[in-house]
Amino acid sequence: MWALRRASNPLKNRGITLGSFRTGCARVELASSYQECDAELAGHAQVISDWFVCTRRYHHKQCESFKFYIGKHHLSSRAGMKGGEDEDDGLGDGFSELETPASGDDTQARSAPCESNDELISDSELSDGGSDDEAAGLKKELELSDIDAKRSKKKYEQKRTSDRLLNAVIRAPGLSIKSVLQKWVEGGNEVNKSDILKINLDLRKRKMYGRALQMLEWAADQYEFSERDYASRLDLTAKVQGLLKAEQDIEKIPKAYRGEVVYRTFLANCVVTQNVKKSEEVFNKMKDLGLPLTAFACNQLLLLYKRTDKKKMADVLIHMESENVKPTVFTYNLLIDTKGLSRDISGMDQIVETMKEEGIEPINHTRNIMAKHYISAGFKDKAEAVAKEMEGGDLRDNRAACRYLLVLYSLLGKADEAARIWKLCQSDANTYECIAAIEALGRLKKIKEAVEVFEQTKKRWTRPSAKFYSTLLKVYADNKMLTEGRDLVKQMAEGGYIIGPLIWDSLVRLHVEAGEVGKADTILHKAIQQKQMKPLFNSFVAIMEQYSEKGDVHNAEKIFHRMRQAGYVARIRQFQVLVKTYVNGKTPAYGMNQRMKADNIFPNQQLATMLVQVDPFKKTPASELLD
Repeated sequence: MWALRRASNPLKNRGITLGSFRTGCARVELASSYQECDAELAGHAQVISDWFVCTRRYHHKQCESFKFYIGKHHLSSRAGMKGGEDEDDGLGDGFSELETPASGDDTQARSAPCESNDELISDSELSDGGSDDEAAGLKKELELSDIDAKRSKKKYEQKRTSDRLLNAVIRAPGLSIKSVLQKWVEGGNEVNKSDILKINLDLRKRKMYGRALQMLEWAADQYEFSERDYASRLDLTAKVQGLLKAEQDIEKIPKAYRGEVVYRTFLANCVVTQNVKKSEEVFNKMKDLGLPLTAFACNQLLLLYKRTDKKKMADVLIHMESENVKPTVFTYNLLIDTKGLSRDISGMDQIVETMKEEGIEPINHTRNIMAKHYISAGFKDKAEAVAKEMEGGDLRDNRAACRYLLVLYSLLGKADEAARIWKLCQSDANTYECIAAIEALGRLKKIKEAVEVFEQTKKRWTRPSAKFYSTLLKVYADNKMLTEGRDLVKQMAEGGYIIGPLIWDSLVRLHVEAGEVGKADTILHKAIQQKQMKPLFNSFVAIMEQYSEKGDVHNAEKIFHRMRQAGYVARIRQFQVLVKTYVNGKTPAYGMNQRMKADNIFPNQQLATMLVQVDPFKKTPASELLD
């Protein structure tokens, strides 16, 4: 761990306010070379959603942006789902969106022959035994086969019943889920706990958190809950009704089930909202209650400080070392991404070396993060070397890398290499690979080919994921194809798709790129008024930057205010754009320092320089003469 802290040297201790945690760290000083970088982490994505969250649904919420990756990443909830390389310190039931790489190295979802473990009769028994033995053996085999057939039929019927109940819950009015379940039972249908959990998972994948919460509230009166069941309900409460209600509900959970899983679930939701004070309070309370300290909880704080105050990340690493909490792949991904965002490529390489020294080999997702930062920093040779390393000896044996390589080669401008990768997986491409192909082809200006891939997915899957639409819409936005983008959104609406934050963001960018800032502003305002889902942070910033370039202080302040209304806490990025608006508008910014202080925002060098320019009370040679 000491090697890891040396590798993450720029994260200098500033006295983290975590109660007793602070005293253990206050004596440690680390040399600081960190440069402020407030790049947004967009999920559901994203490593670290993104997503990071972002969040894995059937349509695989994934943001493979050139600048941002973590999930927002879209950190979506994934109850009961674990990827091939996901860590075991997650929530198990998957109700956190934070510590599951949205672009993790999943095992390819392909059919495989099913081999039975029950060998009914061996060859030797059949050859050595008499006719009676053979008859008895055959009878036994037929009986067991009949039992297997009955079991399969029962399993099929259970799935069919579960699917019918899921459809009934989805079609029902939003506040009547409990009555739907009650009528279902009164109609002679059986609803066991496993059905509830399966349907709950499906609702989470569809982002229908309100319905999922009602189901668990109904189930709480019918079945005995485990700690993870209570934690899952708490997570939904936080998502639907807010942190305050979730915190109140913790006290209602039986004390025997009020353990580490419950509190770390609440902590994860505090981190999602970037509520630093509440997150630190929950972390300290877990310590006060004597709950075991896990890498999951520490990673939540690392993720929080990565977004709000990167210098505090060193304190978390020190605490992990003192408590002998081993860093996980997720921990390293966070640190690698932080170094890359600050353009500290040598520091990023040091962390990778430390990771290997600790016996943890970088997975494809880790290499993907590294390669993108190499490209962003101008080290294309290094990025290409990482891509070749991801390919391995034979790419057919390393199929999971295709989805990353498609995007990486497009970022490198290597159209032939991207075409080679797509040719390899095109015939049986999964959803990840198809989405990556649309993104890569769009970046390479092969719009027609990208649309063809999109149309193929519509033929292959009856109802393709909304992610396909949002990816193609992003291609249209990047290429300023306003008419095509609008038509695509109309297709989504006609197909019954939910027009959510990712689509809003693409629509905003589409109109911004076309020079229709007012229309983009109107779209975002209507999205806020729906009050069902929160627009992405970047959607606000995209519009605000346009007003900033024009020096339009009134509209920039309006967007700043709307971000607060939408629930986003103040970040240095917002103030950078806002102050730049005052600079471009040649307007004094009265009280700006006080506003930043109230939001606990400390200016970096760039922002401090701009603040001097808009200071209404700054001294000039002329003002001194007049005074």
